[in-house]
Amino acid sequence: MIFLSLILGIIPLLGIGWTVENGTVMTVDGLFLSLILLAISGILFLNVFLSLRHKKSAPAEKAK
Repeated sequence: MIFLSLILGIIPLLGIGWTVENGTVMTVDGLFLSLILLAISGILFLNVFLSLRHKKSAPAEKAK
């Protein structure tokens, strides 16, 4: 699940790169597209971060 979230978090970043490459990032549509793609990436990377933190703390809880 973590690997899938990483892959799916990178894809929107590639979309932002594509938008910048085409030069449409300076339009209103390009700006909102970039913001939406950043939000999607942020949510997926937050999922990865929280999953890794949970796995890291799980052995410490079992030791108690």
